[in-house]
Amino acid sequence: QVQFVESGGGLVQAGGSLRLSCSASGSTVSINTIGWYRQAPGKQRELVAAITTRSNTNYEDFVKGRFTISRDNAKNTVYLQMNSLKPEDTAVYYCNVLTTWRTPKYPWGQGTQVTVSS
Repeated sequence: QVQFVESGGGLVQAGGSLRLSCSASGSTVSINTIGWYRQAPGKQRELVAAITTRSNTNYEDFVKGRFTISRDNAKNTVYLQMNSLKPEDTAVYYCNVLTTWRTPKYPWGQGTQVTVSS
């Protein structure tokens, strides 16, 4: 079964940057659309950004211009570069394979905590 390991989170002040990594098993990254999700305390898990096998990217409005998703097929890794971080970006960030309906396909990994202080 496909597994994901997220890393790169941490504590940063508002306006700072972090780069998250999502390491997936097998050739998952090269043959699937991969999405980054996040879940804040008391909130639903939400899709943040996605990247297709053709490197087409999609971003939710609240991160456009600040976050960049990228893929390295050789490393089977997807990245999320996060700039100009805001306190409302505080959440646990997860990655997963997206279906054609933008839903997660596999069980969630542990995620990586991002905390943005004011």
